Amino acid sequence: MDPKALPVLLVMLLAATACGGGSGGESADGDATAQPDAAPDATDDPAVEPAADPVIDPATDPVIDPATDPAGEPPVGVDLGPDASVVYLHHSTGGCIWNGGVPEWITDYNASNATSYTITEIAYPSSSGYGWQNYPYDYWNIWVDHEGTEPYMGEDTLEILTSSHDVIVFKHCYPVSHIAPDSGSPDVASSTKSIENYRLQYAALREKMRAFPDNRFIVWTGAALVEASTNEAEGTRARQFFTWVKETWDEPGDNIFVWDFFELETEGGLYLLGEHASSSSDSHPNDTFSAAVAPLCAQRIVDVIQGLGDVRSLTGE
Repeated sequence: MDPKALPVLLVMLLAATACGGGSGGESADGDATAQPDAAPDATDDPAVEPAADPVIDPATDPVIDPATDPAGEPPVGVDLGPDASVVYLHHSTGGCIWNGGVPEWITDYNASNATSYTITEIAYPSSSGYGWQNYPYDYWNIWVDHEGTEPYMGEDTLEILTSSHDVIVFKHCYPVSHIAPDSGSPDVASSTKSIENYRLQYAALREKMRAFPDNRFIVWTGAALVEASTNEAEGTRARQFFTWVKETWDEPGDNIFVWDFFELETEGGLYLLGEHASSSSDSHPNDTFSAAVAPLCAQRIVDVIQGLGDVRSLTGE
């Protein structure tokens, strides 16, 4: 071989080694697995600017609340303490559940748990004052439209109730489930029983109750009607509204909670079940049902007192 050709041959061998020793991207051990192309580096291109640090928008990006765990569970609230005071506002249906054993359950709980919870029942609004009406419009009328430190038509406003009680429990009697079709013109100041009006009244009530952050509120989903006293359309609208109350209107982390009485009465249906009713034509709960759910109502109250309203069952079960 011509000695002058040696340098050229060495250069060619070195170049082949640097390229991987073969074609088709084969590895040194003969594996013909294709190697991925290297990703282009944007920083090598002067026309491409490096990506800016992400900006967190609180309106759109989730913010981890230290009161919740990493799995996003509802927050556990502050215990109101062993001397919490509860007022239980009701008419006849609420009276059935009260007489089913609510105060006795609270007394027994206190004896077993070294607490001193007190619970007082009030017929509200009264027949001698405002009148025997306790529907969404009526709570809005007394608590929102006629708010203040003076009674309205003989009834305590929310300012008065919250000054002497830590927890306010309130409800609607079964005519609340006589819900008419929407008109398309909702009016918060209307006493017409419709979903569109109820939603406006509930929205105003929620805002009002949140103005008392040191107090807690428990609203029952409405009492149901026996089938003979209503119809499928009304029953469907009732279920639709009370589902909205517990799944949309009620929000975790605030001071408002729900006891799902409608679900206990209907067991997933549209009407108060016959075995739970006073009779086939009377939508009051009977004594057996009242005694069965009174402990659930009382348990729900205790859960809310102890800051567990967002993590325990809505029925108290």
